[in-house]
Amino acid sequence: MKQLLWALLLVSFNIFAAPVDINKASAQEMSESLKGVGLKKADAIVAYRKANGPFASIDDLANVKGIGEKTIAKNKSNLQISDSKKK
Repeated sequence: MKQLLWALLLVSFNIFAAPVDINKASAQEMSESLKGVGLKKADAIVAYRKANGPFASIDDLANVKGIGEKTIAKNKSNLQISDSKKK
């Protein structure tokens, strides 16, 4: 019973969590918040962002190896992007 309550608590937290800003979020934050994105893919997103600068659009995530259009589509409502001109 305790495990069920913890599971429900964790699920409800993810449902009400704020959108993830792909230009600011850490790999840990992304891996915990995005469907189909584990720590390895989240690390790749952060590495791409560091090497190429901020993402101009959410669809630019497709430029990251391992992130495809299906992953973007699954998470579109939970993604946001800060002004790419600001650091």
